Amino acid sequence: MIQALKKPVSFDQFLEWYPENSEFRYELRRGVIVKVPKPRGKHSDIAGFLSIEAGILIRQLNLPFFVPKECVVKVDQIEDEGESAYEPDGIVLDRREIANEPRWEKSSAIENSKTIKLIIEVVSTNWRDDYHTKFAAYEALGIPEYWIVDYAALGGRRFLGNPKQPTVWVCELVEGEYQMTPFRGNDRIISPTFPELQLTAAQAFQA
Repeated sequence: MIQALKKPVSFDQFLEWYPENSEFRYELRRGVIVKVPKPRGKHSDIAGFLSIEAGILIRQLNLPFFVPKECVVKVDQIEDEGESAYEPDGIVLDRREIANEPRWEKSSAIENSKTIKLIIEVVSTNWRDDYHTKFAAYEALGIPEYWIVDYAALGGRRFLGNPKQPTVWVCELVEGEYQMTPFRGNDRIISPTFPELQLTAAQAFQA
């Protein structure tokens, strides 16, 4: 049985509480533990495919990066609100910086933006999390590159057009703010972290 914790929950309490071998993922949202279903079906397929593509490039180019199976990212606390931490669908870490992460070995937790090269979120029905909540959190933390992979065109029309189109958004941090670039169909995805990437949006969606 999972032990209930009194609110608000701190980041350290969340890591200590996090159950092993659970059928669910959990995130910390302003001091509250939220149950998040694990990726299933197409969502899981695309997340795994993109992680593999990143891993192949890392090996081919002998880059000092790696793709962990699981990872929790602590984001900046907003004023007096509780702490938050997310578990991305995909993440690329800098092996040279991992020694500066005090909670990595025990909890696979990351707190420093310098350790993170790229975060990938595959959009689900709670699309506002990826387009708004996590977008703002990763931007504030200083994550240099963030992908929003909206393969089912679930996001708002202001993002996807009318009619809505499946889109990969590459958000690049420029002077502290994300610049969003959409990729659709046969557009080759341009990644600042992996400029050698030869992958179209359509290929990502067909994973």
